Order: sequence, then C-alpha cells, then structure tokens
Amino acid sequence: MSLGWTPIADEAERAARLRHPDEHSMPRPASRRVMAVANQKGGVGKTTSTVNVAAGLAVHGVRVLVVDLDPQGNASTALGVEHRTGTPSVYEVMLGEIGLSEAAATSSASPNLLCVPATIDLAGAEIELVSMVARESRLAQALSDEALAELDIDYVLIDCPPSLGLLTVNALVAASEVLIPIQCEYYALEGLGQLLSNIDLVRSHLNTSLHVSTILLTMYDGRTKLADQVSSEVRQHFGPTVLRTVIPRSVKVSEAPGYSQTVLAYDPGSRGAMSYVDAAREIADHGASGAYLPDAGGR
Repeated sequence: MSLGWTPIADEAERAARLRHPDEHSMPRPASRRVMAVANQKGGVGKTTSTVNVAAGLAVHGVRVLVVDLDPQGNASTALGVEHRTGTPSVYEVMLGEIGLSEAAATSSASPNLLCVPATIDLAGAEIELVSMVARESRLAQALSDEALAELDIDYVLIDCPPSLGLLTVNALVAASEVLIPIQCEYYALEGLGQLLSNIDLVRSHLNTSLHVSTILLTMYDGRTKLADQVSSEVRQHFGPTVLRTVIPRSVKVSEAPGYSQTVLAYDPGSRGAMSYVDAAREIADHGASGAYLPDAGGR
C-alpha cells in the first residue's frame, strides 16, 4: 500500500537530489545573465543569497562567476577564496591593472564556481574612482563578453555593498538584471523605493537594459503572521518577479560562513540548503525559458 506524499518523504527526496547533483543538472541559460544582487539595507541576506544561489547553480552543472564588490569580503570568505591584502582582486580589475581571468579564483564549493575576491583595498576604491574617466563603467569594461567567454561563464552574480555609492552604481551599469533579496520582517520595504529610484536613474542615463528580474524572500519564519503579511505584500506589489521559493530563517545558513563554506557544503540536507537549491533551479529555469526578460514580468 502506497503512503503517497508526506512532508518527510518530500524533504528526503530533495536532500537526495542535492547529494547527487549530477543526476539533477540545471539548464544553462539561453544567453549569459549578469545579475547585481542589491539592497542597500543591511542584514537582508544579500551576500548569503549571492553565494548560496551561485553554489546551487554551480553544483548542478552551470558555470557561475561571483564578483565580490563589498570591501568586507564576506562572499569571498563563504566561497573559500583567499582575499588577504595582496591577493589579485576586483580592486585591481576595476583600476585596469589586471584582467578578469587573473583575479578569478576557483571556489572550494564547486569547480564550476569562480569568484573575483574583494580585499580591504576596495574600501578606498570609491575615492580613487571619482577622478577616473568613465568611473561608473569600470566594472562593465572588465566584465566584457570576451573576458566572460574566456572563462565560459553562464551567470555572473555581483554582490553589492550595503550602500548606493559608486561601487553599487558600477554593478548596476555592468549588469542587465537586478536580484533583490527582501527579508520577511518589519521595515522590509523600507529604503526599497530609493533603490528602485536609483535603478531607474541608471537605466535612464547609463544602462538601458537594466531591470529588476528577480526578488527573493529571505528569513521567512512560518510561525509568524508577519512573515506571511510581508510575503503577501511583496508578491502583490511585484507579481511574478518574486520567486515562489522562500528562504527560511535558519541557524545552519548563519553558521556556514564561519566555516568558509556555503550552506550547501556545510549542511546539504538542511532546509536552508534545499531552499537555496530550489531558488537556484527557479532562476535556471527562467534563464532557459527567457522568463526573466523585461517583457516577461521583470520591472
């Protein structure tokens, strides 16, 4: 007698998929996607989402480059990539001193996952960039089609700093899409209007192809009414741009960076790891179908 579907059976099946990724490969996109992961509000799971979505794609056969544009270097840490002072980094790449391939290091998370690390030198980059020619497009120049083709990259995820300064503007000029993580907590939408205004400004003056293609709800606590209210409000406002997958509040997700790992490596059977794989699969499916394009639901 078949017991049919149960929550435990469903979780066991998802964990098995994560432990045997070769049997559950994700589709490569129809064309390369460059996504800035941005939200100037701190603590929304931006870096966590960047590295875990990237790892979810990479372990399932997709080639991913993470550009760590936050001087704190947290994405570099989580991906197990060296980022001490003196390491070839995004700082030298943006100044034009080295090429992209010289700075891109393979992550310990997957051979399909590369990372251009951030060192503390990046903290002074905003000041140095002010006097440079084409200061807003230094990263776009570095992420040329030729440079990305040389590395055989399908997805570029740019982890932006929690501000709307010149580094974030460089990310928005280099990208064609924006992925916005929004936490399911009080004040979730606070400051989002300012980010959307900046995206509109960049689209008007510097990058006409830029659009918000993806919104990911993070830190979801199903025990609270608030989480459902925030989720409902965001979905009502942004429609199909919001991924179906939500990322639960998870101790394992929080612990993983302390071990220089993604949650997929730290605890592949955890709810957090499986949720990020589900989010990565949604993004990959959208990439293969073209559902991320502006006329298909992106802002």
